[in-house]
Order: sequence, then structure tokens, then C-alpha cells
Amino acid sequence: MTTTQTAGVIPTAKSGAATGSGAGGQQRSGGVGGTTTVGSGATGASEPAATRGRTSIADTVVVKIAGMAAREIPGVYDMGGGLSRTIGAVRDRVPGGRPNVGRGVKVEVGERQTAIDLDLVVEYGVAITDVAHDVRENVIAAVERTTGLEVVEVNVTVNDVHLPEDDAEAAPAETRVA
Repeated sequence: MTTTQTAGVIPTAKSGAATGSGAGGQQRSGGVGGTTTVGSGATGASEPAATRGRTSIADTVVVKIAGMAAREIPGVYDMGGGLSRTIGAVRDRVPGGRPNVGRGVKVEVGERQTAIDLDLVVEYGVAITDVAHDVRENVIAAVERTTGLEVVEVNVTVNDVHLPEDDAEAAPAETRVA
């Protein structure tokens, strides 16, 4: 599942080009599989060294960049839906397990554009619209700066609000034996 572009043939992207799957080389990834070629290079000794060859970016790279950028924003407690967070919490507790930075992130990547969907859990007391705005700005800046892809949209869904008393309930109970 690879999207590539050849030198001299670059499709014109329209505002909805990052969605769907079709002849334009667009693909829906959902954060799994696939790569996108963002730089088609020329071949031959007469070409500058920096332009010889192609650059391909796997869809999971975009997922991880967007996930990390979203988590940097104050007020974002966690990411993902209820079931995904539950499974992630179990995986995080397993020795040797590591957190999944792509949890709660879905992407659609085309040849030159990407669209990103984020599922967030925010802290109680923060202004959700402000957090969503800050998340959008940070994700767009990080993905465009790092990959060179144009981010056409970042859709934010707030699935839950983390309450301070949720931490108190999750605290381990006192054991009766020493």
C-alpha cells in the first residue's frame, strides 16, 4: 500500500483531495500501513545531489508526529476513545511495554496533503475550545514542518473530561498485610 509520484507528474490537489481512495493516488490509512512519497527526485549525474532519489514517509510517521504534538498542549490529559484507553492502560503496565503515541490519531495521507482526526480527553476546568485550537495549531505546525505535507484539516473530538477525583479512585488501596 504505497503512494508514489513520478517526476514531472504532480496532481493538483483540491480542498477535499486528502479524503477517499481513488485514481489520484490518495489513500486512507487510519494510522496503519502505507507510505507517501513527498519528494520525487530526478536521476542522473547532472542533477544536484539533494534531488537525486525519492523521499517516502510512512503513514505511521504522520500519526506519531501528530500524537506527540497533541500531547504537548496543556489541558490534554490523554488520547483515544474509552476502549482504546483501557487497552492502552493495560499495555502501559506490562513490563517492557511502552506507551502508544499514536493512540487516538487517525490520518488520511495523499500525495501532498494530509487530514488528521484526533480523539482527546481533556482536564476538567480547561476551556475545551481553547485546547482544541491550540492542539490544531501545534499539530499542523509540527506535521507541516517535519513532513512537508500540507495539513488540510485537523478534526478534534473530545471524548471525555478527566476529573480530579478520578485519580483518587485509581490510587492503590492500602494493603492489610505487611
